[in-house]
Amino acid sequence: MGDQNESGSSKNSKLSAKLSRIEEELKLVDAEILKLRQRKVELQTERALVESEIESLIDSRQNATGSPGDDWDNDNFPWSAEARKILNDVFHLSDFRQYQRAAVNAVLKKEDAIVVMSTGSGKSLCYQLPAVLAKGLTVVISPLISLVEDQLYQLKKLGIEAAALNASTDKEEAKRIDIAVTTKSNLRLLYVTPEKLAKSKRLMNKLEKSTAAGILKLIAIDEVHCCSSWGHDFRPDYKFLNVLKRQFPGVPLLGLTATATEYVLNDVKDMLGIRAALVFRAGFNRPNLRYEVIQKPSSDESCIAEIAGLINTRFPRQSGIIYCMSRNDSEKVADQLRKEHAISAYHYHAYLDPQVRSNVYSKWISGKAQVIVATVAFGMGIDKPDVRFVIHHSLPKSVENYYQESGRAGRDGKEAVCLLLYRFQDIFRQSVMVQEEKVGKKKLYEMVEYATQVSVCRRSCLAEHFEEKWESDWCSQACDVCDSTTNDSSSSEKIDIRQIAETAAGIIRNCSAQGNKKDDGRGRITANKLLELLSKEMKSKSKELLEAALTHLLLNEYFIEEFHYTAYTVISYINVNRTFDSKANQPIWMKAKEAWTKEKEKGGKRRSANAHGGEKKKKVITVSDDEVDEIAHYDNAITIE
Repeated sequence: MGDQNESGSSKNSKLSAKLSRIEEELKLVDAEILKLRQRKVELQTERALVESEIESLIDSRQNATGSPGDDWDNDNFPWSAEARKILNDVFHLSDFRQYQRAAVNAVLKKEDAIVVMSTGSGKSLCYQLPAVLAKGLTVVISPLISLVEDQLYQLKKLGIEAAALNASTDKEEAKRIDIAVTTKSNLRLLYVTPEKLAKSKRLMNKLEKSTAAGILKLIAIDEVHCCSSWGHDFRPDYKFLNVLKRQFPGVPLLGLTATATEYVLNDVKDMLGIRAALVFRAGFNRPNLRYEVIQKPSSDESCIAEIAGLINTRFPRQSGIIYCMSRNDSEKVADQLRKEHAISAYHYHAYLDPQVRSNVYSKWISGKAQVIVATVAFGMGIDKPDVRFVIHHSLPKSVENYYQESGRAGRDGKEAVCLLLYRFQDIFRQSVMVQEEKVGKKKLYEMVEYATQVSVCRRSCLAEHFEEKWESDWCSQACDVCDSTTNDSSSSEKIDIRQIAETAAGIIRNCSAQGNKKDDGRGRITANKLLELLSKEMKSKSKELLEAALTHLLLNEYFIEEFHYTAYTVISYINVNRTFDSKANQPIWMKAKEAWTKEKEKGGKRRSANAHGGEKKKKVITVSDDEVDEIAHYDNAITIE
């Protein structure tokens, strides 16, 4: 009994001691929590002060940013004389272009900055000149290897040492670069892809050492709009760049882009951690460029013949670029222009053998080839000032892309033409390619709206998109809409397309009803098949009017696109949106050309708009499940799952 009491007493003592230790530890934890709470309050206060300072700095720079008379665009800096000497003697240029000098001064003063300049305005000089002047290392982050190769070639001709580090760099060159980055060498510019920077801890370590040694002077980010998920060309690897300001706090960041709205710029600044960055935005308008949109023929052969006719009649023996949506298109267009129309045209895309690609590029640059037919990646940083025309064989995926690509014309300041071949069917060919992007469809529809304008100046559309001031007389008839010799602005009228909309909606719903009779799916209709059936229902209406009406209904969300995945492809289908029913019996106004609104007689001739043709019973075509994948390859498919 005594042993049991002694054992119980011992256990009680141990438990009491353990409880005491826990109580003491809790007191320590409480004390630490109190300290952390106090530190949190201190940090919140400090953050508020820093944010306030940043906002004050932003406010103070509002008048200086992007204005011709700002404090940065002058020769009143300690390095100004040397900068101008390098401009003249090394780059062989007589003077700075708009805001080049401002950007150079900003980064040499260790200010973060973003430069928005049109294609061909000389953005690369904004970091190349400081790289030579600062006598240290400038890292240039660029997404396109072809652009990097072109710049390396140009820099070598100027006697400026530069290198590139990417997946194709051999071991010996990589070793040489490793040494040059951390020592005071003659290497002035190092080009890296964002992917390389994101995946190479070794490179980041070398750059940290370079910063500590005072060698790294500037980090330039080309195509900086790719940082923003709201931009037209978002790239996930650009997300990694948000570490740059943290890892290299004393090194200025310089972002460069040809196209970015204010919303995208603010998103980029937040993402990079440079909210107070200076922004130098040159005007978007290039008076020497003429903008035109031409109706694209329905067949490929007719389209290529149209392009050949344009080149032979308007641009004989003049240099140009034709942009295509795919490499297959580029090969076909170039081949037919060369073989059937005797035009010296060659295709160019990333899948060509590097040597073949280089030979094609050299032929075109030297003038031995008149036309280069390329995919959209071509042209970044090309040094060919005498491009007299840029033709888009297909609809670009965004206004930003179109502005940038068409801007490769007329870099010498002389007159050049930017032609877009547009047809209704290309909307849906492009939409299936961009529908997975965050704002892909929105950007595409903005481009469609530009292409389908019948009464609004092309430049005015661009100005509105890029949020810039525009006066109607600034175009000087340098677009097909404003040119009174080719277009009569009074020949367009505002019409109500409610009848067309109701008929089209009926076709869609009838198709859907037919599909719902099956247990395993619903009816679907493509835009091309909808147009075909609508044309049969409303024979008195012109095809141009019906295409314009369907486009208007889509852009204004009366109708919507829905996407269906098969084993081989993605198909776009048209459906009626809720907006349509919520605005029942209300007029749907659209601007149309008078020529479209003249109704046709039985023989296909146009008649007055007040005549009415009979309407036939709606017709729907259905297919079996086994035919879905096969029929997906045809534009005019209607499928029922």
